[in-house]
Amino acid sequence: MRYWLLKSEGDCYSIDDLKQDKTTAWTGIRNYQARNFMRDDMKKGDMALFYHSSSTPTGIYGIAKITGDARADETQFDTKDDHYDPSSKKTDPRWVCVDVSFVKKFKEPVSLEEIKHDPSLEGMMVRQQGSRLSIQPVEEKHFKYITEAME
Repeated sequence: MRYWLLKSEGDCYSIDDLKQDKTTAWTGIRNYQARNFMRDDMKKGDMALFYHSSSTPTGIYGIAKITGDARADETQFDTKDDHYDPSSKKTDPRWVCVDVSFVKKFKEPVSLEEIKHDPSLEGMMVRQQGSRLSIQPVEEKHFKYITEAME
């Protein structure tokens, strides 16, 4: 099992939206490194920290689970979608998505400030200045530290 951090703008798709939907396709990712993580490394059963960017506070709001392996992201073919990619072909799709399911919402978010100042979270990619990647690997020790602290 691997662990991940999934970023979403809270006013675009929040942990509450995922809780209501129960499961969603994690579509619209248009960064090659993030795509490669989904395509090559994410597997059904992996766990993820659900992170709100551009929120107050910015931080981790809950836990999600990867419940479907990578497949073609249909938004790349939809001309009406913001994530349409005219250069992607159905016979050779450029972008992928995975299914993500709700696990738990934290009573209080773990803010980015808390993450940056907690020595136990040293080495988390999200702590790095300029770290804007929407999907990031997380070490098991960091995932467990955060989730156990929130119980």
